[in-house]
Amino acid sequence: MQSTANYLWLLSDILGQGATANVYRGRNKKTGDLYAVKVFNNLSFLRPADVQTREFEVLKKLNHKNIVKLFAIEEEMSSGHKVLVMEFCPCASLYSVLEEPSNAYGLPESEFLIVARDVVAGMNHLRENGIIHRDIKPGNIMRVIGEDGQSVYKLTDFGAARELDDDEQFVSLYGTEEYLHPDMYERAVLRKDHQKKYGATVDLWSIGVTFYHAATGSLPFRPFEGPRRNKEVMYKIITGKPSGAISGVQRAENGPIEWSWDMPFSCSLSFGLQSLFSPVLANILEADQEKCWGFEQFFAVTSDIFCRIVIHVFSLQQMTLHKIYIHAYDTASEFHDLIYKQTKIPSQNQELLFEGRRLELEPDRQAHQFPITSEENPIFVITSEMVTMIGLRYEEILLPKFYLSYDLDADATASKAITGIVCYYCRITSSLLLGQELMRKGIRWLIELMKEEYNETVHKNTKVTLKFNFCNKTIEKDLKIYEHVANVESELYEIHSKLLRLSSSQENLKSSLQDIQNKLSPGGLLSDSWLKVDGTHHSDRNIEKLQVLLSLVTEICCQFKKDKAQRRLMYNEEQIHKFDKQKLFLHAKKATSLFKDECVAKYDIFRSMSQDWMRKMIVLRKQLLTITNQCFDIEKEVTKCQHYIEERWKKFQETIPPKMFASPTDMKAAANPIYSSPNTLVEMTLGMRKLKEEMEGVVKELAENNHILERFGALGMNSSFTNVDCI
Repeated sequence: MQSTANYLWLLSDILGQGATANVYRGRNKKTGDLYAVKVFNNLSFLRPADVQTREFEVLKKLNHKNIVKLFAIEEEMSSGHKVLVMEFCPCASLYSVLEEPSNAYGLPESEFLIVARDVVAGMNHLRENGIIHRDIKPGNIMRVIGEDGQSVYKLTDFGAARELDDDEQFVSLYGTEEYLHPDMYERAVLRKDHQKKYGATVDLWSIGVTFYHAATGSLPFRPFEGPRRNKEVMYKIITGKPSGAISGVQRAENGPIEWSWDMPFSCSLSFGLQSLFSPVLANILEADQEKCWGFEQFFAVTSDIFCRIVIHVFSLQQMTLHKIYIHAYDTASEFHDLIYKQTKIPSQNQELLFEGRRLELEPDRQAHQFPITSEENPIFVITSEMVTMIGLRYEEILLPKFYLSYDLDADATASKAITGIVCYYCRITSSLLLGQELMRKGIRWLIELMKEEYNETVHKNTKVTLKFNFCNKTIEKDLKIYEHVANVESELYEIHSKLLRLSSSQENLKSSLQDIQNKLSPGGLLSDSWLKVDGTHHSDRNIEKLQVLLSLVTEICCQFKKDKAQRRLMYNEEQIHKFDKQKLFLHAKKATSLFKDECVAKYDIFRSMSQDWMRKMIVLRKQLLTITNQCFDIEKEVTKCQHYIEERWKKFQETIPPKMFASPTDMKAAANPIYSSPNTLVEMTLGMRKLKEEMEGVVKELAENNHILERFGALGMNSSFTNVDCI
């Protein structure tokens, strides 16, 4: 037991160990509260006096929620050496979090954002106080649980920190080699002398490596067999990195370096977040300090990312789920542009659905006024054009080779890798199932949408048919009347011929509409009965089955970790270890088989069925659109005919004198000499009177027809899908 005036700790209760100090879990003597006590070793006292006190001075200046708080500087009673009493972080470091098998391929997106936000906030506080950290890495980022249950990450270990303004430089070496800036790596690791000086931006390189590690679960720059075993290749990678690349990996001994400008498909981050963070990594992972971003630009860009809101969007025809990171004040027009960047569906072709209904967003409507979405309840985007069915993009990861030889170190490493892979299978299986469920929901909505479009087209066709029948009957009456009383106008014949041609088009439309109805009806070409059969469902409980296997694998992994720590096992323990090793690979193979043969195989079949259904749907929607356009064209022509009839009636009333409708006797007395005989005038008068009666009848029918159209317009859209074929 060691102690100061107010704190005590056990030497066996160690939290962390470094080159110059150890950190212990201590308690306040009066309250019993837990604290982290940093005790310096003999090596630390070999440093210059100003270097020894630098950490104290730095910590005194800092006060931020994302920096581990210093509570006291006291002296250890037996030695008189100073110790630091700091905030206790019970959840260990970010490195410990990344070592968990569930994070073998990176943190979940929500957790990664918390890490990035907190590290940026802590670094911003350091720069405001003119301090450079010089040893940023996951092991120096501590985790605690906040009052709201979310993680809070805090920068710690300021043993290498010092005051340094943006325009100042330093020459001393600090840091951990995997996270070191290339210029510092050359001198510190390869022991090559040079006259280079380092600026505050070396911290940005370390942040870039840390962020990539947190996002993917791996270091961005990896020689074959690792950076610690192949230092020359490591230096070659970090100094030879092409501009804009964010990772470089050597997969075989003396093999080429594979550069990447994007994060791997195995990581948990959405494409929307990757597209925002990859440029940040590209610009801070620059070996040339002249090309590297400064802190001001780094803080500006990352702050812009953190202040965005997320809108979940599911591209139905591509079977892909997207996260749209958008500012709350951005408009619908900008939202459509962001959808295009991720789906390549042009803005003008995007149709939006939400909770089964069309979603119309006014161009100036702001994002914070959009519906609240989630992964399970996103906005659906569809288009009338055929697009490629993509599905979920993920990386196929194979199990490590199975070795029968007994090796505690190798077995612990293999068990950890296997557990991470099974965790990965669980995550991908969940995403595959979610994609299928969203497809099922979207297809049902789309069928209902097409039925609505069908009903609207039928309604439009019915209105056109009523107008057509009225006009056709009226023209036929006019022709009969005019044949007896006067010369028939040529335009009347033309309209009659046009109506006869339109009659044929009407019959074709009726047949086409019946064909569409058959396809949309239960058992038709576009019915949704296959959705209940194909693919995987929640009732299959594949996720739960994988979770059971994961728990078995995790238990063995934890035991192997303990076995490794013992370094040597007794005979019985060794036999149990060997049995567990066989069970480990048995469980892993079972998980792999369930994942590939059940989840992935059925998903691929479902995706193929969905693509075929979508192709038929696109054809049917285009056919329906063509019919709708034809209805409008016919309506346009019929309306012209109706307008002609109404104009003729008005003209007729204006041009015929009232006396023309007198009795035949009166007409005889007032016979005009231009007629060849009184009988001719009488016949004309009788014809005109009959024409007047017919035209009055036409006007009455026109009024009744309009009344019918008004009633049909009010009732037609409420009719059921199965009763609309009443034409």
